[in-house]
Amino acid sequence: MTTRWTPRTSRWIRGTAVAAATVSAITACSAPGGGDAQGATDSVVIGVASEPDTLSPLLGYGKDGNSKIFDGLLAHDADLKLRPALAKALPEIGDGGRTYTYTLREGVEFSDGEPLTAADVAFTYRTILDEKTNNTSRSELDAIEEVRADGDDTVVFTLKYPYAAFADRTVLPIVPEHVAGEQDPNTGSFNTEPVGTGPYVLTDWRKGEKLTFKANPHYWGGAPRVKTVTMAIVEDDDVRATRLRSGDLDGATLPPNLAATFENDDDKKTHEAKSYDFRAVTLPTAGEVTGDRAIRRALDAAVDRRAMVDKILDGAGSPAYGPLPLDDPWFAKGIERERDLTGARRILDQAGWRTGDGGIRAKNGQRASFTLLYPSGDKVRQDHALAYASDAKKAGIEVKVESATWEVIEPRMKTDAVLAGFGSTGDPDFGLYTLLHSSLAGNGFNNMARYDNPVVDEALDTGRRAQDETTRETAYETLQRELVKDPGYTFLTHIDHVYVLADRWQGLTTQREPHEHGFASGPWWNVEDWRPKK
Repeated sequence: MTTRWTPRTSRWIRGTAVAAATVSAITACSAPGGGDAQGATDSVVIGVASEPDTLSPLLGYGKDGNSKIFDGLLAHDADLKLRPALAKALPEIGDGGRTYTYTLREGVEFSDGEPLTAADVAFTYRTILDEKTNNTSRSELDAIEEVRADGDDTVVFTLKYPYAAFADRTVLPIVPEHVAGEQDPNTGSFNTEPVGTGPYVLTDWRKGEKLTFKANPHYWGGAPRVKTVTMAIVEDDDVRATRLRSGDLDGATLPPNLAATFENDDDKKTHEAKSYDFRAVTLPTAGEVTGDRAIRRALDAAVDRRAMVDKILDGAGSPAYGPLPLDDPWFAKGIERERDLTGARRILDQAGWRTGDGGIRAKNGQRASFTLLYPSGDKVRQDHALAYASDAKKAGIEVKVESATWEVIEPRMKTDAVLAGFGSTGDPDFGLYTLLHSSLAGNGFNNMARYDNPVVDEALDTGRRAQDETTRETAYETLQRELVKDPGYTFLTHIDHVYVLADRWQGLTTQREPHEHGFASGPWWNVEDWRPKK
């Protein structure tokens, strides 16, 4: 029997670990797109903090949707409900949830003029699933047993097991086999010279400086009114704010405290987006101190999450008691917890960590001291790291805060703590599995803490494979409660994303956003639909 799939409207969520590439701050005064940014009516220049490592979906770019160069079979609307994109309609589901059939939209072409076919879809998924392809998100497609083209316009996915969230995985961008198939997916020019079906075409990429896109006049969804989009890579928050104020940028992603400085600017508008983006401290199990469960539990009790929201985020966020935000339907009620310094000290006393020199505890000659790294230039993470260190010291744990580039941080993640950011929209499986499953420990930026808990692994496997919603709810509740007992991360805050843009377009909206924001997410997630204000 075949049924029509309809999206669930009440389940969003989650957290997934993907780190953005570091970039150099721009101090030039001329608009990156050329000309006067505020005076243009058909172009926009946006300041963002970082750029992708690659623009190839085969290596993970755009996997959660919103790429301006590519489209998936499906896409998310403003409410994160699934809608058809390259597919004519939502998938037909058969075989008890083990087959998903998509029929492609007619007349879609890649930006080089070649037609989209089902073979391109099959090629995209098969290449990502190939272990030779360096895609660290491959586990997200674990359910796929086979993907095949049935003629030019039909694609059939056969799954190893029914996977409740599979349709949400098909927002993954589709690449042209006739271009990408002729190259090594890991090193080919497609990584920086992409060809897609999306509303925009990349025209220039100056690493660490800017990416420029022009409207695709042959876009199947209609030619965009905004003809040129430039993403200016400006790592430093203060520099982005300065360039926005000077008119060099049309808009920018900003920390809440800097966004507040534009409140009285009549020609600019602030946009806020709720998100699944959270900040957490990874506590590597291989660390001499962080590997001790008592240390991890004490840190969880000692941290003042509410103060971080109020003082660091200026109220634009909420305390994080786990990877899921408080208002998420999957959040386990009752795990909320206030700061408990007395409890933190008691945990350490019972575990044999005794107060020593300078108030720092020690056990068997080992001081309760470890290094916490955060990416250079990220003021919000820096402030979280310093507040965390201050809270930890009150319990007798020394946290030495250090800034570094991601190139320096990555090889040290096994033993040093990191002030990390995670979170993406979708089913809870999407972020929780890559964040916590022991099979992904040390797999790039997946499971950075190398967390290994059999109870959590079982809950993740059940949540991924079960079809019954009650069973899934029980699994994810068990997981969240286990994280309180055995934290591999100290969850700190969930962050609202804040943007400031020149107020001269209509049609701007925000979505519930993932950790990765600024480049694809933001009020410009639907820039192809913007219209100049009259």
